[in-house]
Amino acid sequence: MKNIFLFIFIFSFFFAFSQDETRIIKEIKATRTLKPPKIDGILDDHVWYTSKTASEFVMLEPGNGDPEPEDQKTEVKILYDDNAIYVAGYMYDSNPDNILKQLTARDNFGNSDSFGITLNPNNDGQNEFWFIVTAAGVQIDAQVSPSNGEDLSWSEVWYSKISFDDKGWYVEMKLPYSALRFSKEEVYTWGINLFRGIEKEKELYVWNPIDKTKGQSTQYTGILTGIENIKPPIRLSLAPFATFIYDNYDDDSSTDFVFGLDLKYGITDNFTLFATLIPDFSQTGFDNITLNLGPFEQRFDEQRQFFIEGADLLNKGNLFFSRRIGNRPVDHDDIYDIVDEGENLEIVNNPTEVDVLNAIKITGRSKKGLGLAVLNAITKETKASIKDTITGEETKIITEPIANYNVFVIDQEFNKNSSVGFVNTNVLREGSFRDANVSSLLFKLANKDNSYQIRGDASSSTVREDKENTTGFASNLRFSKTKGNVRFDVGHQFADAKYDKNDLGYQRRNNYNYFSGNVNYRIFKPTKHFNSFSTGLWASYHTRADLSVYTGNHFNLFARATTKKQVSFGGRIGFNIGKQKDFFEPRTDGRFWLENPESNINLWFSSDDRKKLIFGVNVGGGMYHGIDEYEYSFGFSPIYRLNDKIQFGYSFDIEKDFNEIGYVTTLSDDTIIFGKRDKNEIENSLSGKYSFNDRSSISLAFRHYWSPVAYQDQYYKLEENGELSENEYTGDHDINFNSWNLDLRYIWEFARGSQLIALYRNSILNYEVGSSIDQDFSDNISNLFDQPFGHSVSLKFIYYLDYNRTKSWVKSKT
Repeated sequence: MKNIFLFIFIFSFFFAFSQDETRIIKEIKATRTLKPPKIDGILDDHVWYTSKTASEFVMLEPGNGDPEPEDQKTEVKILYDDNAIYVAGYMYDSNPDNILKQLTARDNFGNSDSFGITLNPNNDGQNEFWFIVTAAGVQIDAQVSPSNGEDLSWSEVWYSKISFDDKGWYVEMKLPYSALRFSKEEVYTWGINLFRGIEKEKELYVWNPIDKTKGQSTQYTGILTGIENIKPPIRLSLAPFATFIYDNYDDDSSTDFVFGLDLKYGITDNFTLFATLIPDFSQTGFDNITLNLGPFEQRFDEQRQFFIEGADLLNKGNLFFSRRIGNRPVDHDDIYDIVDEGENLEIVNNPTEVDVLNAIKITGRSKKGLGLAVLNAITKETKASIKDTITGEETKIITEPIANYNVFVIDQEFNKNSSVGFVNTNVLREGSFRDANVSSLLFKLANKDNSYQIRGDASSSTVREDKENTTGFASNLRFSKTKGNVRFDVGHQFADAKYDKNDLGYQRRNNYNYFSGNVNYRIFKPTKHFNSFSTGLWASYHTRADLSVYTGNHFNLFARATTKKQVSFGGRIGFNIGKQKDFFEPRTDGRFWLENPESNINLWFSSDDRKKLIFGVNVGGGMYHGIDEYEYSFGFSPIYRLNDKIQFGYSFDIEKDFNEIGYVTTLSDDTIIFGKRDKNEIENSLSGKYSFNDRSSISLAFRHYWSPVAYQDQYYKLEENGELSENEYTGDHDINFNSWNLDLRYIWEFARGSQLIALYRNSILNYEVGSSIDQDFSDNISNLFDQPFGHSVSLKFIYYLDYNRTKSWVKSKT
């Protein structure tokens, strides 16, 4: 109840002092054309000479509102017809030979000039579509929202070409209405902005001014008028695909053919259905696996395109972690217990992934700001096999039944900067397996001047397991100053001991009360020495859900800057005060470890990325006070661009921990054993890419991670008071861990949306335990190649079919 009264007080104070904002809103009128221009990048079509011009761009980066130079003016013209928006960009440059134009993969700016248009058909100040073309002809598109930022995974099919002459470079674009989301009206008024990036100067210019000192960039659009009497098209596209896969592991080979379909359909003018039938995720990138000795699972980013694209609404409330779908079976680890507790049993097969049978999602937002998102996925039954070594009899055990994963989001935006919403995630597994449900109410409120913001959520989780329901609660409340050079943020996070969202979300811990705040300073216009500079202090105070159980604190000082010569550097100093109570490292409910306070520092440097040779360096170190535990780290990452088509990169990182104290095991009498160990982590990564053109490239990605761990034969018993006492325990827990991955990939986009992708993958994952393990790097590499290898070759063919283009083609043939 006290929290409710506090919220009402802050809410009332917040809006009592709101004030109207005043800003520049420019207008450009689109011209209807009966004959569309030819998209060839050469702006000589007669229709361009009769259309209105948008000009007088102003600087966004590194300045804030300065006019564009006379020798680098930008002009833009916009046409439309019944099928598409057409855009012509004139980027004048007094020295066009020095325009940067590196060829990259789609959705990658690289070291290149760029031109882009943002469109907001709802003109709601929050949701935009970006369409960008670089001076190398590379397309970039994104869906932008305050909650999810710039979602570059969003992709549509549109058309563009570029050209050059002695006055600069030019862009011609065709944006089909099927690439946009808008409702049918007689007269349209859309939000619009235009921007130009000049890479050699590291400058970004916009048509409608954006005030960086407050609010979001989406709130500063101009308006596009003149569009009348157009109809939203039928938005239907199909992408049938076929994949051939050859796998070989330790001389055991298999082949497979996969045929499937990705579908996209506009069920209304603003809402879109996505579906993947018999999905194939065999060509997703590899995860950067590391040795995990901690109490929490490793988190890896989503790389499957279906779950990434258009996920801005699904990410509301931070309840949805898509890697849960098709992840490790829910009873995977129980198989090891069955084998350990039984007699003469061994594991034949225990799958670590679950096949996804199909998935659909619906996302969109209405003209009045009502957002809706639904995702539903069904996964296949998964079984493990164990064998009796005496009789040879095999038994199959279900580790994951058929399961249904569902996410539902409803979100109402208002005032161009605020929203309220509801999120629900649900997992239903067949039979008596574990089920879960999580619901959350969330809000974000900002005043009209965009100077203050309050946001928060309240969540409830219910897990049903062994015919019993367990319900938990969590909340988050933050208040921020979001305007000016000096800003602050204060907040509170809470979760009780029963809150659990891990069936379809990601949660490292529960049972906490966190109070935190930060204050920071930044500049918005270049100074004599710096293009950008920011610094700040962050602090937090931690307890269990029961406020009387103190667990720790943390402080962080940070700063970063970019000089006028585009050299960037920064650093961070972190520390604790007093001993910290760690309730997670002991791996036993209710037990805690009193950890000594830590101090650490990290410094980094990055050279000017406009050069052919660029590099980054980072160094760090830390120590625990009162004991002899310390660590250091070093990283070096050069990148060399041979020319606009070829680039190589290398990265080396090393971290050494000396006398590290950590959990080892729990004995049969519940004694918790900690140990002292030395741990090394060495990572080498190599990348290379050759771009034949803006639609075809070959790339190499290689990573080797090695982590040897040597215990010092010094073990401790964790006492009830959290202290460690020396113990005579003996055990062999030295570890040698290797993760090796190599991907060689060729991509050819032979038509917009249609691709041929060839992939060769080579992988080794090796985990050894025992004091006889050789810790020498060269010997480790030699021994590594004696381990079983995984080889995979796959070829995927995707053909894009658009309903409207197919319909026009059929008409032209009849």
